[in-house]
Amino acid sequence: MKAGLVSFIGRPNAGKSTLVNRVVGTKLAIVSDKPQTTRNRILAVRNYRGVSEAQVVFVDTPGIHRPLHRMNVRMVDVAAESMNGVDLIGLVRDATDGLGSGDRFVLEFLESAPVPVILVLNKVDLITKSRLLPIIDWYRRQREFESIVPLSAYTGDGVEILEREIIDHLPEGEPLYPEEFLTDQSERVLAAETVREKVLRHTHAELPFTTAVVVDRFDDESEPSCLQLYCSILVERRSQKPIVVGPGGAMVKRIGTEARRELEEFFGTSVYLDLHVKVRADWRENDRILDEAGVARASSRTD
Repeated sequence: MKAGLVSFIGRPNAGKSTLVNRVVGTKLAIVSDKPQTTRNRILAVRNYRGVSEAQVVFVDTPGIHRPLHRMNVRMVDVAAESMNGVDLIGLVRDATDGLGSGDRFVLEFLESAPVPVILVLNKVDLITKSRLLPIIDWYRRQREFESIVPLSAYTGDGVEILEREIIDHLPEGEPLYPEEFLTDQSERVLAAETVREKVLRHTHAELPFTTAVVVDRFDDESEPSCLQLYCSILVERRSQKPIVVGPGGAMVKRIGTEARRELEEFFGTSVYLDLHVKVRADWRENDRILDEAGVARASSRTD
C-alpha cells in the first residue's frame, strides 16, 4: 500500500483544476478559461485498487503569479505553502503557451521545493509534436525532473501515465484519509464556487478578477427536502453591476439557473438559490470580505 500527497503547482490557467477533477472522477474544482480562477487550496482524495493499491491526496493550488492585491498575495502564499508537507510536486504547464519570464518565475518559485518534481505538460491535444519538443528540451536544461509527462487533462489522454508515475514516487504507508473521504472543501465553499464559475462563464473579460461570491445563508434544515442558499455576487464598481444583472435581470437569472441545476446534481436534493449583486469597492483588499468569500490565507500569515 502506498499513500501520500502530491501538490499541483503552476501558472494561472495551466489546467491544474481540470486535471484534479479528471483524476478524482468528479468535479470538485471550478474551471474556466479565465486566469486565476482557482483562489484556494483544494484537497481531493483518490483511492486506487488493483495492481497498484494506493491512496493519493491531490492538492490543487492557485496559479503562481506576481500579486497586485491582497487577495492575490493570499493566493500565492497558499500555493507556496502547498509545497510543504507533500511527497511530490507536479509542475503543471500549459504546453500551448510560449516560453517566457513566467516560466522562469515559477521555476524560481520551485527552487525551495523540498521534494521531487514531475513536469506535467498539459493541453497537448492542442499542439503538434514539433512545438512540444522544444518546450521539453528547454525545461530539461533548467532543472532536473523526476519525469516529464505530456497529457491532456481535457481528453484524459496521458493522465493514466501521470497517475502511475505519481504512485511510483509515493512512499509506502497506510491511507491518510478514510475510504469515503473525497475533499476538504465545505459545502458552503462548493456552493459559492459553483455560482462563481457561472459568473466567469457568462460575464465580460474584465469581471473575473473583480467578482466574488459570498454565501450569506446556507440552510439545509428548514426544509429537509430542499437546500436553501442565499448568495451575494460582489463587484467592485457600480458600472459592473448591470453587466452581472443583465437586461431585465436576464443574466443573473441565467447564472442562477445553471448553478442551481449543478448544485442539485451534486447535493442530490432540490435547491432554492437566491442571488443578489452587490457593489463592494476594493473588496480584494478587505480581509473580512476575503474571509467571507472563502479566499484562504496561508497558515503562517496573520496580517
